[in-house]
Amino acid sequence: MKRNLSGLTLIELLIVLVILSVLVAIVTTQLRNASEEAQSATFESNRSILSAAVERYRQQHRGHYPGARHTKTSNCPSGGATVDTVRYTELAFVSQLTNFNNHNGRVCSMRDPRAFPYGPYLQDGVPVNPFGGNNTVNIESDGVLGLRSQGTGGWRFDVITGELIGDH
Repeated sequence: MKRNLSGLTLIELLIVLVILSVLVAIVTTQLRNASEEAQSATFESNRSILSAAVERYRQQHRGHYPGARHTKTSNCPSGGATVDTVRYTELAFVSQLTNFNNHNGRVCSMRDPRAFPYGPYLQDGVPVNPFGGNNTVNIESDGVLGLRSQGTGGWRFDVITGELIGDH
């Protein structure tokens, strides 16, 4: 009597497993590449947003970059908050890009078309560096081109040269 067995042999099962392993490896590689490309595109977009804000600020402030001057002011409209910082600090840089300000770089949280006609240049704050995962800005005042990353995960900006890099 002849028995009709249906099912996979051990060799057939191994061949199926090898094929599935190859397919998983291909898909994983493709997903990793797509993720890295998306991260790079986000980095370039965020750097462009920050660079454009810095350049607009410089054009309206007699060639001075944000963070290069202190931000103290005493004539902010009623109800407006001022930010008192010293120059060459992250707080001065961020305040000057995210608040209304005048041609001297003094800032106020409220718009006054005559006293604080400029800004804000960044509506949602400093964009995140996707490679490092944060939006901190390390301010430099060396005036030497060629900033190098220190690995803080945010950005580095030289208030003398205007050089901006991702610090990752």
